[in-house]
Amino acid sequence: MIPFELVDSAPMPGSNDVLRLYRRGSDFSIRLGTCELMNSRMHASEEALAEQGCASIADRPQPRVLVGGLGMGYTAAAALRRLGAKCQVVVAELVPAVVQWNRGPLADLAGRPLDDARVKVREVDVARILRSEPDAYDAILLDVDNGPEALTRQGNNWLYAQAGLAATFAALRPGGVLAIWATDPDRAFVRRLRRAGFTVEERSERARGGGRGGGHYVIWLATRGK
Repeated sequence: MIPFELVDSAPMPGSNDVLRLYRRGSDFSIRLGTCELMNSRMHASEEALAEQGCASIADRPQPRVLVGGLGMGYTAAAALRRLGAKCQVVVAELVPAVVQWNRGPLADLAGRPLDDARVKVREVDVARILRSEPDAYDAILLDVDNGPEALTRQGNNWLYAQAGLAATFAALRPGGVLAIWATDPDRAFVRRLRRAGFTVEERSERARGGGRGGGHYVIWLATRGK
């Protein structure tokens, strides 16, 4: 088998960790140490995050969506497909190199979503946006770390703690949806979502889609009441 080759690396802001981009033929992998965060062969659950998170707000006149975590661009691209011509998709990405990779070697994987005029990229921690923009979004799609159990940055724990969920609730417009991707179910986290005022639905999605295996992941759809 052809081995993966290192394409580029970048420091994780606020830590000593290094994010690395690898390539093998047409396949790409983003890794932190020995842990693979994302692979271009398995992205169905990232697309499902956007499709399901945007479904109930897609008919709004000018839906505005916040995507926390750019990854390889699949979630942003799926949101653009699901929403209309007048939508705005704001992508918050903490690591500037990830944005550069999505404009360079990764650009064609998801169909160059960052070239779409409806997309605005902000190289900032998504938590900063949530704290500072109340009543601003119809949907918030979070694909940050492994979900409630932080892997890459302990600072991400705030997103899934009660304070972070309260800020996210406030950042949503009435009837808005918070969609969260995670590796595993978490009953305690569901209880926190409900304490924050959300109505919660938990779904299971395959990494590859179409019933072709690749493992299952969790998507929570948390709706703010009207």
